[in-house]
Amino acid sequence: MRQFLSIAVAIVTGIAASASAHTVFTTLFIDDVSQGDGTCVRMPQDPDHCTSPIGDITGSDMACGVDGQKAAALTCPALAGGKLVFQFREWANAQEPGSIDESHKGPCAIYAKQVQDMANDVAAGPGWIKLWNEGYDTTAKKWCTEKLIDNNGLLSFEIPEGLPAGYYLFRPELLALHEATKGDPQFYVGCAQVFLQSSNTAALNVPTDRSVSIPGHVSMNNAGLTFNIYAPSFPYPLPGPEVFTVPPPRSGSSVPRQTQGVIPSSYIVKNANWVGVEVPDYGTESGCWAASKNCWEQAGECYDTAPPTGDAGCRAWEEKCYGIQDACNAGDFRGPPNKGKRLTVKEPELPASIPPPVNI
Repeated sequence: MRQFLSIAVAIVTGIAASASAHTVFTTLFIDDVSQGDGTCVRMPQDPDHCTSPIGDITGSDMACGVDGQKAAALTCPALAGGKLVFQFREWANAQEPGSIDESHKGPCAIYAKQVQDMANDVAAGPGWIKLWNEGYDTTAKKWCTEKLIDNNGLLSFEIPEGLPAGYYLFRPELLALHEATKGDPQFYVGCAQVFLQSSNTAALNVPTDRSVSIPGHVSMNNAGLTFNIYAPSFPYPLPGPEVFTVPPPRSGSSVPRQTQGVIPSSYIVKNANWVGVEVPDYGTESGCWAASKNCWEQAGECYDTAPPTGDAGCRAWEEKCYGIQDACNAGDFRGPPNKGKRLTVKEPELPASIPPPVNI
Protein backbone atom coordinates (compact mmCIF):
# COMPACT_ATOMS: atom_id res chain seq x y z
CA MET A 1 0.00 0.00 0.00
CA ARG A 2 2.80 2.42 0.89
CA GLN A 3 4.49 1.87 -2.46
CA PHE A 4 1.20 2.20 -4.37
CA LEU A 5 0.25 5.50 -2.77
CA SER A 6 3.77 6.88 -3.16
CA ILE A 7 3.59 6.20 -6.89
CA ALA A 8 0.16 7.83 -7.05
CA VAL A 9 1.44 10.91 -5.27
CA ALA A 10 4.43 11.12 -7.62
CA ILE A 11 2.14 10.98 -10.64
CA VAL A 12 -0.11 13.73 -9.27
CA THR A 13 2.90 15.87 -8.41
CA GLY A 14 4.35 15.39 -11.87
CA ILE A 15 1.12 16.45 -13.53
CA ALA A 16 0.89 19.54 -11.35
CA ALA A 17 4.47 20.44 -12.15
CA SER A 18 3.75 20.35 -15.88
CA ALA A 19 0.99 22.96 -15.72
CA SER A 20 1.63 26.18 -17.62
CA ALA A 21 1.45 29.01 -15.13
CA HIS A 22 -1.08 31.84 -15.50
CA THR A 23 -3.01 32.31 -12.25
CA VAL A 24 -5.73 30.73 -10.12
CA PHE A 25 -7.59 31.63 -6.93
CA THR A 26 -6.47 28.96 -4.45
CA THR A 27 -6.94 30.02 -0.87
CA LEU A 28 -9.47 31.94 1.21
CA PHE A 29 -8.50 33.84 4.35
CA ILE A 30 -11.12 35.03 6.84
CA ASP A 31 -10.05 37.76 9.24
CA ASP A 32 -6.43 37.08 8.20
CA VAL A 33 -6.65 33.34 8.98
CA SER A 34 -6.12 30.86 6.15
CA GLN A 35 -8.98 28.41 5.82
CA GLY A 36 -6.60 25.95 4.14
CA ASP A 37 -5.55 25.57 0.52
CA GLY A 38 -8.64 24.92 -1.58
CA THR A 39 -11.03 24.90 1.39
CA CYS A 40 -14.42 26.48 0.59
CA VAL A 41 -13.08 27.35 -2.88
CA ARG A 42 -14.53 26.40 -6.25
CA MET A 43 -11.60 25.96 -8.58
CA PRO A 44 -10.64 23.96 -11.70
CA GLN A 45 -9.79 20.35 -10.85
CA ASP A 46 -7.45 19.63 -13.77
CA PRO A 47 -3.92 20.45 -12.56
CA ASP A 48 -2.72 20.72 -16.14
CA HIS A 49 -5.05 23.62 -16.95
CA CYS A 50 -6.20 25.02 -13.62
CA THR A 51 -4.34 28.31 -14.11
CA SER A 52 -5.67 28.90 -17.63
CA PRO A 53 -8.02 31.78 -18.45
CA ILE A 54 -11.71 31.26 -19.16
CA GLY A 55 -12.09 29.98 -22.70
CA ASP A 56 -15.53 31.42 -23.50
CA ILE A 57 -16.77 34.60 -21.85
CA THR A 58 -20.34 33.71 -22.83
CA GLY A 59 -20.23 30.30 -21.13
CA SER A 60 -21.15 29.18 -17.62
CA ASP A 61 -17.46 28.95 -16.65
CA MET A 62 -17.48 32.75 -16.35
CA ALA A 63 -19.45 32.45 -13.10
CA CYS A 64 -17.04 30.50 -10.88
CA GLY A 65 -14.48 29.15 -13.32
CA VAL A 66 -14.05 25.72 -14.87
CA ASP A 67 -15.77 23.13 -12.63
CA GLY A 68 -17.30 26.04 -10.71
CA GLN A 69 -20.87 24.91 -11.27
CA LYS A 70 -20.22 22.10 -8.78
CA ALA A 71 -20.32 23.14 -5.14
CA ALA A 72 -17.42 22.51 -2.81
CA ALA A 73 -18.30 20.25 0.11
CA LEU A 74 -17.44 22.90 2.72
CA THR A 75 -18.65 26.45 3.29
CA CYS A 76 -16.68 28.77 5.57
CA PRO A 77 -18.40 31.05 8.11
CA ALA A 78 -17.58 34.76 8.29
CA LEU A 79 -19.00 37.78 10.11
CA ALA A 80 -20.59 40.71 8.33
CA GLY A 81 -18.00 43.47 8.42
CA GLY A 82 -15.25 40.87 8.54
CA LYS A 83 -12.37 40.51 6.14
CA LEU A 84 -11.91 38.16 3.22
CA VAL A 85 -8.59 37.66 1.44
CA PHE A 86 -8.40 35.88 -1.90
CA GLN A 87 -4.99 34.41 -2.72
CA PHE A 88 -3.94 34.00 -6.35
CA ARG A 89 -0.99 31.83 -7.42
CA GLU A 90 0.79 31.11 -10.67
CA TRP A 91 1.27 27.55 -9.40
CA ALA A 92 -1.74 26.14 -7.57
CA ASN A 93 0.36 24.12 -5.13
CA ALA A 94 2.88 26.96 -4.63
CA GLN A 95 5.75 24.78 -5.85
CA GLU A 96 7.07 27.96 -7.47
CA PRO A 97 6.58 31.54 -6.27
CA GLY A 98 4.45 34.10 -8.07
CA SER A 99 0.86 35.29 -8.32
CA ILE A 100 0.42 36.39 -11.94
CA ASP A 101 2.90 37.26 -14.66
CA GLU A 102 3.79 40.95 -14.80
CA SER A 103 2.76 41.05 -18.47
CA HIS A 104 -0.84 40.27 -17.46
CA LYS A 105 -1.92 43.85 -16.82
CA GLY A 106 -5.54 44.73 -16.22
CA PRO A 107 -8.42 45.40 -13.82
CA CYS A 108 -9.83 43.45 -10.89
CA ALA A 109 -13.32 43.15 -9.46
CA ILE A 110 -15.17 41.38 -6.67
CA TYR A 111 -18.73 40.13 -7.15
CA ALA A 112 -21.14 38.36 -4.80
CA LYS A 113 -24.28 36.28 -5.18
CA GLN A 114 -26.58 35.12 -2.41
CA VAL A 115 -27.89 31.57 -2.73
CA GLN A 116 -30.36 29.56 -0.68
CA ASP A 117 -28.97 26.09 -1.37
CA MET A 118 -25.20 26.10 -1.80
CA ALA A 119 -25.12 22.55 -3.13
CA ASN A 120 -27.86 22.90 -5.73
CA ASP A 121 -28.39 26.55 -6.65
CA VAL A 122 -26.70 27.41 -9.93
CA ALA A 123 -23.77 29.81 -9.89
CA ALA A 124 -24.20 30.88 -13.52
CA GLY A 125 -27.13 33.17 -14.18
CA PRO A 126 -28.74 36.20 -12.56
CA GLY A 127 -28.34 37.61 -9.07
CA TRP A 128 -24.75 38.86 -9.09
CA ILE A 129 -23.73 42.26 -7.72
CA LYS A 130 -20.39 43.99 -8.08
CA LEU A 131 -19.00 45.08 -4.71
CA TRP A 132 -15.69 46.58 -5.83
CA ASN A 133 -13.50 47.15 -8.86
CA GLU A 134 -10.30 48.88 -9.88
CA GLY A 135 -8.70 49.46 -13.24
CA TYR A 136 -5.71 51.72 -13.76
CA ASP A 137 -4.56 53.92 -10.88
CA THR A 138 -3.33 57.11 -12.56
CA THR A 139 -1.73 58.32 -9.34
CA ALA A 140 0.26 55.15 -8.67
CA LYS A 141 0.59 54.50 -12.42
CA LYS A 142 -0.30 50.87 -11.87
CA TRP A 143 -2.96 48.44 -13.00
CA CYS A 144 -4.86 46.51 -10.37
CA THR A 145 -3.03 43.31 -11.32
CA GLU A 146 0.29 45.08 -10.75
CA LYS A 147 -0.84 45.98 -7.24
CA LEU A 148 -1.84 42.34 -6.78
CA ILE A 149 1.70 41.32 -7.71
CA ASP A 150 3.07 43.85 -5.22
CA ASN A 151 0.89 42.17 -2.58
CA ASN A 152 2.10 38.68 -3.57
CA GLY A 153 -1.28 37.61 -4.92
CA LEU A 154 -3.34 38.69 -1.91
CA LEU A 155 -6.56 40.60 -2.63
CA SER A 156 -8.07 41.80 0.64
CA PHE A 157 -11.72 42.86 0.97
CA GLU A 158 -13.99 43.98 3.81
CA ILE A 159 -17.45 42.37 3.75
CA PRO A 160 -20.08 45.14 3.73
CA GLU A 161 -21.97 45.10 7.03
CA GLY A 162 -25.26 45.61 5.23
CA LEU A 163 -25.18 42.28 3.40
CA PRO A 164 -27.92 40.12 4.93
CA ALA A 165 -27.12 36.84 6.63
CA GLY A 166 -26.97 33.73 4.50
CA TYR A 167 -24.98 31.76 1.97
CA TYR A 168 -22.87 33.61 -0.59
CA LEU A 169 -20.56 33.04 -3.48
CA PHE A 170 -17.82 35.67 -3.41
CA ARG A 171 -16.18 35.92 -6.82
CA PRO A 172 -12.81 37.64 -7.40
CA GLU A 173 -12.24 38.46 -11.06
CA LEU A 174 -8.99 39.37 -12.80
CA LEU A 175 -8.82 40.52 -16.42
CA ALA A 176 -5.48 40.39 -18.24
CA LEU A 177 -5.31 42.66 -21.29
CA HIS A 178 -1.95 41.72 -22.82
CA GLU A 179 -3.74 40.01 -25.75
CA ALA A 180 -6.85 42.20 -25.75
CA THR A 181 -6.13 43.91 -29.07
CA LYS A 182 -6.03 40.45 -30.66
CA GLY A 183 -9.54 39.69 -29.42
CA ASP A 184 -8.34 37.62 -26.46
CA PRO A 185 -9.18 39.27 -23.12
CA GLN A 186 -8.19 36.76 -20.44
CA PHE A 187 -10.45 36.37 -17.42
CA TYR A 188 -9.38 34.52 -14.27
CA VAL A 189 -12.17 33.83 -11.81
CA GLY A 190 -13.08 31.55 -8.93
CA CYS A 191 -15.60 31.52 -6.10
CA ALA A 192 -15.42 31.27 -2.33
CA GLN A 193 -18.34 29.67 -0.51
CA VAL A 194 -19.15 31.71 2.59
CA PHE A 195 -21.91 31.65 5.19
CA LEU A 196 -22.36 35.21 6.36
CA GLN A 197 -23.23 35.49 10.05
CA SER A 198 -25.32 38.57 10.81
CA SER A 199 -28.47 39.68 12.61
CA ASN A 200 -29.42 41.51 9.41
CA THR A 201 -31.97 39.34 7.60
CA ALA A 202 -33.69 42.00 5.47
CA ALA A 203 -33.43 41.30 1.75
CA LEU A 204 -31.31 43.63 -0.34
CA ASN A 205 -33.15 46.00 -2.64
CA VAL A 206 -30.84 45.93 -5.65
CA PRO A 207 -31.66 48.17 -8.65
CA THR A 208 -32.05 46.27 -11.90
CA ASP A 209 -28.99 47.94 -13.41
CA ARG A 210 -26.83 46.73 -10.52
CA SER A 211 -27.97 43.09 -10.53
CA VAL A 212 -26.44 41.19 -13.41
CA SER A 213 -26.19 37.76 -14.92
CA ILE A 214 -22.85 36.01 -15.21
CA PRO A 215 -22.17 35.17 -17.97
CA GLY A 216 -23.60 38.28 -19.58
CA HIS A 217 -22.09 41.00 -17.41
CA VAL A 218 -19.44 41.72 -20.05
CA SER A 219 -19.23 41.33 -23.81
CA MET A 220 -16.69 41.83 -26.56
CA ASN A 221 -18.48 45.09 -27.35
CA ASN A 222 -17.14 46.55 -24.09
CA ALA A 223 -14.20 48.87 -24.73
CA GLY A 224 -12.59 47.59 -21.55
CA LEU A 225 -12.11 44.16 -23.14
CA THR A 226 -10.24 45.43 -26.21
CA PHE A 227 -8.23 48.17 -24.50
CA ASN A 228 -4.67 48.62 -25.77
CA ILE A 229 -2.35 48.60 -22.76
CA TYR A 230 0.66 49.26 -25.00
CA ALA A 231 -0.76 52.55 -26.37
CA PRO A 232 -3.30 53.40 -23.68
CA SER A 233 -5.83 56.21 -23.79
CA PHE A 234 -6.96 56.75 -20.21
CA PRO A 235 -9.25 56.72 -18.34
CA TYR A 236 -9.73 52.98 -18.67
CA PRO A 237 -13.41 52.01 -19.21
CA LEU A 238 -14.11 49.42 -16.51
CA PRO A 239 -16.19 46.50 -17.83
CA GLY A 240 -19.33 45.21 -16.14
CA PRO A 241 -21.94 47.00 -14.06
CA GLU A 242 -21.39 49.87 -11.67
CA VAL A 243 -20.44 48.94 -8.12
CA PHE A 244 -23.46 48.40 -5.88
CA THR A 245 -23.20 50.33 -2.63
CA VAL A 246 -24.65 48.11 0.09
CA PRO A 247 -26.96 50.09 2.42
CA PRO A 248 -26.49 50.05 6.22
CA PRO A 249 -27.65 46.89 8.03
CA ARG A 250 -31.11 46.43 9.48
CA SER A 251 -31.17 44.17 12.52
CA GLY A 252 -33.54 41.23 12.61
CA SER A 253 -35.01 39.26 15.47
CA SER A 254 -32.69 36.28 15.19
CA VAL A 255 -29.36 35.25 13.72
CA PRO A 256 -29.65 32.39 11.19
CA ARG A 257 -27.43 29.38 11.79
CA GLN A 258 -25.33 27.61 9.21
CA THR A 259 -26.58 24.13 8.32
CA GLN A 260 -24.93 23.51 4.93
CA GLY A 261 -21.28 22.66 4.37
CA VAL A 262 -20.40 22.88 8.06
CA ILE A 263 -16.81 21.92 8.87
CA PRO A 264 -17.10 19.31 11.66
CA SER A 265 -15.35 20.41 14.84
CA SER A 266 -14.15 16.86 15.54
CA TYR A 267 -12.27 16.33 12.28
CA ILE A 268 -8.79 14.83 12.48
CA VAL A 269 -7.32 16.39 9.35
CA LYS A 270 -8.56 18.44 6.40
CA ASN A 271 -7.41 18.57 2.79
CA ALA A 272 -9.21 21.27 0.81
CA ASN A 273 -12.87 20.19 1.09
CA TRP A 274 -12.29 16.66 2.41
CA VAL A 275 -12.18 15.93 6.13
CA GLY A 276 -10.90 12.80 7.85
CA VAL A 277 -12.91 11.61 10.84
CA GLU A 278 -11.71 9.27 13.54
CA VAL A 279 -12.06 5.54 12.86
CA PRO A 280 -14.30 3.48 15.17
CA ASP A 281 -12.94 2.27 18.51
CA TYR A 282 -11.80 -1.34 18.56
CA GLY A 283 -10.59 -3.95 21.02
CA THR A 284 -10.37 -7.08 18.89
CA GLU A 285 -8.29 -8.24 15.94
CA SER A 286 -11.24 -8.06 13.57
CA GLY A 287 -12.09 -4.59 14.87
CA CYS A 288 -8.51 -3.45 14.33
CA TRP A 289 -8.49 -4.54 10.71
CA ALA A 290 -11.94 -3.04 10.16
CA ALA A 291 -10.61 0.28 11.46
CA SER A 292 -7.59 -0.04 9.17
CA LYS A 293 -9.90 -0.62 6.21
CA ASN A 294 -11.99 2.40 7.19
CA CYS A 295 -8.87 4.55 7.39
CA TRP A 296 -7.57 3.50 3.98
CA GLU A 297 -10.99 4.04 2.39
CA GLN A 298 -10.97 7.58 3.71
CA ALA A 299 -7.42 8.03 2.39
CA GLY A 300 -8.55 6.94 -1.06
CA GLU A 301 -11.39 9.45 -1.02
CA CYS A 302 -8.97 12.17 0.04
CA TYR A 303 -6.58 11.52 -2.84
CA ASP A 304 -9.47 11.16 -5.30
CA THR A 305 -10.84 14.59 -4.38
CA ALA A 306 -7.55 16.46 -3.87
CA PRO A 307 -7.54 19.63 -6.01
CA PRO A 308 -4.49 21.10 -7.76
CA THR A 309 -3.50 22.87 -4.52
CA GLY A 310 -2.15 19.54 -3.31
CA ASP A 311 -2.64 16.55 -1.01
CA ALA A 312 -0.70 17.41 2.14
CA GLY A 313 -3.67 16.52 4.33
CA CYS A 314 -4.04 13.17 2.56
CA ARG A 315 -0.41 12.31 3.24
CA ALA A 316 -0.79 13.19 6.91
CA TRP A 317 -3.87 10.94 7.08
CA GLU A 318 -1.99 8.19 5.26
CA GLU A 319 0.59 8.10 8.05
CA LYS A 320 -2.23 7.62 10.56
CA CYS A 321 -3.46 4.66 8.51
CA TYR A 322 0.01 3.12 8.54
CA GLY A 323 0.06 3.51 12.32
CA ILE A 324 -3.18 1.56 12.68
CA GLN A 325 -2.02 -1.06 10.18
CA ASP A 326 1.31 -1.51 11.95
CA ALA A 327 -0.48 -1.89 15.31
CA CYS A 328 -2.73 -4.59 13.86
CA ASN A 329 0.28 -6.44 12.46
CA ALA A 330 1.99 -6.20 15.87
CA GLY A 331 -1.00 -7.69 17.68
CA ASP A 332 -2.00 -4.43 19.39
CA PHE A 333 -5.76 -4.63 19.03
CA ARG A 334 -6.80 -1.71 21.23
CA GLY A 335 -7.25 1.62 19.56
CA PRO A 336 -7.18 3.68 17.57
CA PRO A 337 -3.76 5.09 18.49
CA ASN A 338 -3.80 8.77 19.45
CA LYS A 339 -7.58 8.78 19.33
CA GLY A 340 -9.06 12.11 18.33
CA LYS A 341 -5.69 13.86 17.95
CA ARG A 342 -5.73 16.45 15.19
CA LEU A 343 -2.98 15.97 12.64
CA THR A 344 -0.63 18.78 11.68
CA VAL A 345 -0.48 19.71 8.01
CA LYS A 346 2.22 22.02 6.71
CA GLU A 347 0.83 24.25 3.99
CA PRO A 348 2.77 26.84 1.97
CA GLU A 349 3.81 29.82 4.05
CA LEU A 350 2.06 33.12 3.54
CA PRO A 351 4.23 35.00 1.03
CA ALA A 352 3.85 38.40 2.68
CA SER A 353 1.94 40.37 5.26
CA ILE A 354 -1.75 40.66 4.46
CA PRO A 355 -2.61 44.01 2.84
CA PRO A 356 -5.47 46.22 4.04
CA PRO A 357 -8.88 45.84 2.38
CA VAL A 358 -9.13 47.45 -1.04
CA ASN A 359 -12.62 48.83 -0.35
CA ILE A 360 -11.94 50.97 2.74
